[in-house]
Amino acid sequence: MRLTRKRLCSFLLALYCLFSLYAAYHVFLGRRRQPPAATSRGHRKGAAPARERRGRESTLGSEEWNPWEGDEKNEHRHRIKTSLQILNKSTKGKTDHRVQIWGKAAIGLYLWEHIFEGLLDPPEVMAQWKEGESTVGRTHYSFITGPAVVPGYFSADVNNVVLVLNGREKAKVFSATQWLLYAQNLVQSQKLQHVAVVLLGNEHCSNDWMAQFLKSNGGFVELLFITYDSPWINDVDVFQWPLGVATYRNFPVVEASWSMVYDERPYLCNFLGTVYKNSSRQALMNILKQDGNDKLCWISAREQWQPQETNESLKNYQDALLQSDLTLCPAGINTECYRIYEACSSGSVPVVEDVMTAGRCGNTSLHHSAPLQLLKSMGAPFIFVKNWKELPAILEKEKTINLQEKIQRRKTLLQWYQHFKTELKLKFTNILESSFLMNNKG
Repeated sequence: MRLTRKRLCSFLLALYCLFSLYAAYHVFLGRRRQPPAATSRGHRKGAAPARERRGRESTLGSEEWNPWEGDEKNEHRHRIKTSLQILNKSTKGKTDHRVQIWGKAAIGLYLWEHIFEGLLDPPEVMAQWKEGESTVGRTHYSFITGPAVVPGYFSADVNNVVLVLNGREKAKVFSATQWLLYAQNLVQSQKLQHVAVVLLGNEHCSNDWMAQFLKSNGGFVELLFITYDSPWINDVDVFQWPLGVATYRNFPVVEASWSMVYDERPYLCNFLGTVYKNSSRQALMNILKQDGNDKLCWISAREQWQPQETNESLKNYQDALLQSDLTLCPAGINTECYRIYEACSSGSVPVVEDVMTAGRCGNTSLHHSAPLQLLKSMGAPFIFVKNWKELPAILEKEKTINLQEKIQRRKTLLQWYQHFKTELKLKFTNILESSFLMNNKG
């Protein structure tokens, strides 16, 4: 009996060893089955891979863009190509420079989330303190923003700082000045070496208060990136910066999708905004009504400007952009408006009123295509009009364009806008490196 039991135990032990060897062979040496290729229908339906990549890596990197069709090799090739375009200077080595961006104006979110394609922690809109990190080439960038970011109440642990400030009106200028004085004190006490500023400038280009801080005028700010067609722009130490989308109204990063490109849109055009008395916007409304085109467009006009959006009004606005082939962009206080960039992000072609507004904005010794010099210099595929009387002919032509032509036009617009942001990112980082980072150990 004992012998039989002993033989049984030996047999079970041998069987266990054989099974273990068999399992190990299949785990470590056996051929792995290849995953089945995704069908074109599966790509179309979900657009999930594009969303997981935040729509930023491959959707707009190819002239033959169609991320929901084609095999995995094409998708991988597009991804690599676009990644190289965005970070063509990047290496896997240790970063040589560190730059901290202090975001004290809403355009800082456009810089960080839309141009740098960076994330923020925590992601909640109402968070008092947000921060993020990104590496471009051999430079490490950190970003901080929020109401809790106050002069003197956080440590500036780098030598290089980019201040993002709002100088649009007097109350904002006062706050911006306090930040500049704080930075100036850090430079004088040798806690900072280099400072650049991204400025949401005055819509009339009246920014004289800023001049004293520029290094070219005896101050400490070495580089200035400023919105609107400022006559200061010289591409040496003062550069034009885009207004971007209205992040202060929580306009989001819009992901490219199948429906955005390929679906029929029910409206010829849209305009949702404030109509000022005796303005070109009022003339625009009258022209739309005369020809009955207001019934073919999504129009929602109000008489008084509202600084904030409700969830409902923001959704209506985004829906209007996504469901219209054209977005009408009449001039306000300045020709450049958030609507232009928001339309681009939604694949709706901006129809822009190409006129100079009152104030000091205009041409410089280097640029002679004001207004919107930055957009024009980068080949923006917009429709420009000098007078809204041109609109009826544009809309009549629009009625004759078939869906395939509109699809190609949307692809062109979305590809251009991605390229625009990529080029701005490279230009911005290259200017910082060449101006004050090359010989800096910070």
